[in-house]
Amino acid sequence: MGESDQHILAVYGATIDALYERVSRGCDGDRALAEDVTQETWLRAVRAWRRKGPPDQPLAWLTTVARNLLASHWRRRRPVRLDAVSPGEVVAAVDVGRARDSAEIAMTVRHALARLPSAQARLLEAFHFEEQRVAEIAETFGISERAVEGRLRRARQKLRRELESIMGGEQ
Repeated sequence: MGESDQHILAVYGATIDALYERVSRGCDGDRALAEDVTQETWLRAVRAWRRKGPPDQPLAWLTTVARNLLASHWRRRRPVRLDAVSPGEVVAAVDVGRARDSAEIAMTVRHALARLPSAQARLLEAFHFEEQRVAEIAETFGISERAVEGRLRRARQKLRRELESIMGGEQ
Protein backbone atom coordinates (compact mmCIF):
# COMPACT_ATOMS: atom_id res chain seq x y z
CA MET A 1 0.00 0.00 0.00
CA GLY A 2 1.44 3.33 -1.06
CA GLU A 3 1.74 6.45 1.05
CA SER A 4 -1.22 8.00 -0.78
CA ASP A 5 -3.44 4.99 -0.05
CA GLN A 6 -2.41 5.04 3.62
CA HIS A 7 -3.37 8.71 3.81
CA ILE A 8 -6.74 8.00 2.16
CA LEU A 9 -7.31 5.14 4.61
CA ALA A 10 -6.52 7.46 7.53
CA VAL A 11 -9.00 10.05 6.21
CA TYR A 12 -11.59 7.28 5.83
CA GLY A 13 -11.18 6.27 9.46
CA ALA A 14 -11.43 9.88 10.61
CA THR A 15 -14.52 10.78 8.56
CA ILE A 16 -16.67 7.71 7.91
CA ASP A 17 -18.87 8.03 11.02
CA ALA A 18 -19.53 11.75 10.52
CA LEU A 19 -20.24 11.23 6.81
CA TYR A 20 -22.67 8.36 7.44
CA GLU A 21 -24.46 10.42 10.11
CA ARG A 22 -24.89 13.36 7.70
CA VAL A 23 -26.00 11.14 4.85
CA SER A 24 -28.49 9.22 6.98
CA ARG A 25 -30.23 12.47 7.95
CA GLY A 26 -31.00 13.02 4.27
CA CYS A 27 -32.37 9.52 3.72
CA ASP A 28 -35.48 9.70 5.90
CA GLY A 29 -34.79 6.44 7.67
CA ASP A 30 -33.79 4.46 4.57
CA ARG A 31 -30.69 2.71 5.91
CA ALA A 32 -29.92 0.94 2.61
CA LEU A 33 -29.97 4.29 0.78
CA ALA A 34 -27.67 5.84 3.42
CA GLU A 35 -25.23 2.96 3.08
CA ASP A 36 -25.32 3.09 -0.74
CA VAL A 37 -24.73 6.86 -0.84
CA THR A 38 -21.91 6.66 1.71
CA GLN A 39 -20.26 3.84 -0.24
CA GLU A 40 -20.63 5.62 -3.61
CA THR A 41 -19.25 8.82 -2.09
CA TRP A 42 -16.16 6.97 -0.88
CA LEU A 43 -15.69 5.19 -4.21
CA ARG A 44 -15.65 8.58 -5.92
CA ALA A 45 -13.27 9.94 -3.28
CA VAL A 46 -10.77 7.11 -3.74
CA ARG A 47 -10.84 7.53 -7.53
CA ALA A 48 -10.37 11.29 -7.36
CA TRP A 49 -7.93 11.36 -4.46
CA ARG A 50 -5.60 8.76 -5.97
CA ARG A 51 -5.10 11.16 -8.87
CA LYS A 52 -5.05 14.48 -7.01
CA GLY A 53 -4.63 13.62 -3.34
CA PRO A 54 -7.20 14.34 -0.61
CA PRO A 55 -8.44 17.95 -0.35
CA ASP A 56 -7.63 20.20 2.60
CA GLN A 57 -11.10 19.61 4.05
CA PRO A 58 -11.99 16.03 3.13
CA LEU A 59 -15.24 15.89 5.13
CA ALA A 60 -16.55 18.98 3.33
CA TRP A 61 -15.63 17.38 -0.02
CA LEU A 62 -17.32 14.11 0.96
CA THR A 63 -20.42 15.90 2.25
CA THR A 64 -20.78 17.84 -1.00
CA VAL A 65 -20.50 14.68 -3.11
CA ALA A 66 -23.00 12.87 -0.87
CA ARG A 67 -25.42 15.80 -0.99
CA ASN A 68 -25.25 15.81 -4.80
CA LEU A 69 -25.84 12.04 -4.94
CA LEU A 70 -28.87 12.38 -2.66
CA ALA A 71 -30.22 15.31 -4.67
CA SER A 72 -29.97 13.20 -7.83
CA HIS A 73 -31.74 10.34 -6.07
CA TRP A 74 -34.62 12.53 -4.87
CA ARG A 75 -34.94 14.28 -8.25
CA ARG A 76 -35.37 10.94 -10.03
CA ARG A 77 -37.90 9.65 -7.54
CA ARG A 78 -41.50 10.65 -8.08
CA PRO A 79 -43.11 12.13 -4.99
CA VAL A 80 -46.21 10.61 -3.47
CA ARG A 81 -49.49 12.41 -4.19
CA LEU A 82 -50.59 14.15 -1.03
CA ASP A 83 -54.21 14.90 -1.89
CA ALA A 84 -55.24 15.59 1.70
CA VAL A 85 -52.39 18.02 2.42
CA SER A 86 -51.74 21.46 0.91
CA PRO A 87 -48.29 22.84 0.00
CA GLY A 88 -48.73 25.37 2.81
CA GLU A 89 -49.25 22.56 5.31
CA VAL A 90 -46.12 20.81 4.04
CA VAL A 91 -44.06 24.01 4.38
CA ALA A 92 -45.52 24.50 7.86
CA ALA A 93 -44.44 20.95 8.74
CA VAL A 94 -40.91 21.83 7.59
CA ASP A 95 -40.93 25.08 9.57
CA VAL A 96 -41.83 23.38 12.85
CA GLY A 97 -39.50 20.41 12.31
CA ARG A 98 -42.29 17.88 11.71
CA ALA A 99 -41.60 16.98 8.05
CA ARG A 100 -40.01 13.71 9.13
CA ASP A 101 -43.14 12.64 11.00
CA SER A 102 -44.66 11.51 7.72
CA ALA A 103 -42.66 9.49 5.18
CA GLU A 104 -44.83 10.88 2.37
CA ILE A 105 -44.28 14.49 3.39
CA ALA A 106 -40.54 13.91 3.92
CA MET A 107 -40.19 12.35 0.45
CA THR A 108 -42.13 15.20 -1.16
CA VAL A 109 -40.00 17.79 0.64
CA ARG A 110 -36.78 16.00 -0.41
CA HIS A 111 -38.00 15.94 -4.01
CA ALA A 112 -38.75 19.69 -3.88
CA LEU A 113 -35.40 20.46 -2.20
CA ALA A 114 -33.61 18.61 -5.00
CA ARG A 115 -35.22 21.03 -7.46
CA LEU A 116 -33.97 24.14 -5.61
CA PRO A 117 -30.64 25.82 -6.27
CA SER A 118 -27.96 24.03 -4.24
CA ALA A 119 -27.26 26.98 -1.91
CA GLN A 120 -30.94 27.35 -0.99
CA ALA A 121 -31.36 23.62 -0.43
CA ARG A 122 -28.25 23.53 1.77
CA LEU A 123 -29.57 26.40 3.91
CA LEU A 124 -32.96 24.76 4.40
CA GLU A 125 -31.39 21.39 5.16
CA ALA A 126 -28.97 22.91 7.68
CA PHE A 127 -31.70 24.84 9.49
CA HIS A 128 -34.66 22.46 9.33
CA PHE A 129 -33.19 18.98 9.03
CA GLU A 130 -29.81 19.33 10.76
CA GLU A 131 -31.31 21.77 13.29
CA GLN A 132 -28.39 24.18 13.15
CA ARG A 133 -28.86 27.61 14.68
CA VAL A 134 -28.77 30.71 12.48
CA ALA A 135 -25.44 31.70 14.07
CA GLU A 136 -23.90 28.32 13.13
CA ILE A 137 -25.14 28.60 9.56
CA ALA A 138 -23.82 32.16 9.30
CA GLU A 139 -20.39 31.01 10.42
CA THR A 140 -20.38 28.02 8.05
CA PHE A 141 -21.48 30.08 5.05
CA GLY A 142 -19.36 33.11 5.97
CA ILE A 143 -22.32 35.52 5.97
CA SER A 144 -24.17 37.54 8.61
CA GLU A 145 -27.03 36.15 10.65
CA ARG A 146 -29.34 38.69 9.05
CA ALA A 147 -28.30 37.46 5.60
CA VAL A 148 -29.03 33.86 6.68
CA GLU A 149 -32.51 34.88 7.85
CA GLY A 150 -33.24 36.64 4.54
CA ARG A 151 -31.92 33.75 2.49
CA LEU A 152 -33.92 31.27 4.54
CA ARG A 153 -37.08 33.32 3.95
CA ARG A 154 -36.46 33.38 0.18
CA ALA A 155 -35.57 29.68 0.15
CA ARG A 156 -38.82 28.84 1.97
CA GLN A 157 -40.76 30.85 -0.64
CA LYS A 158 -39.02 28.97 -3.43
CA LEU A 159 -39.67 25.67 -1.63
CA ARG A 160 -43.36 26.56 -1.37
CA ARG A 161 -43.48 27.26 -5.15
CA GLU A 162 -41.78 23.92 -5.88
CA LEU A 163 -44.19 22.10 -3.58
CA GLU A 164 -47.14 23.80 -5.29
CA SER A 165 -45.75 22.69 -8.65
CA ILE A 166 -45.21 19.12 -7.45
CA MET A 167 -48.54 18.89 -5.65
CA GLY A 168 -50.64 20.46 -8.37
CA GLY A 169 -50.82 24.06 -7.16
CA GLU A 170 -53.94 23.66 -5.01
CA GLN A 171 -53.94 25.49 -1.71
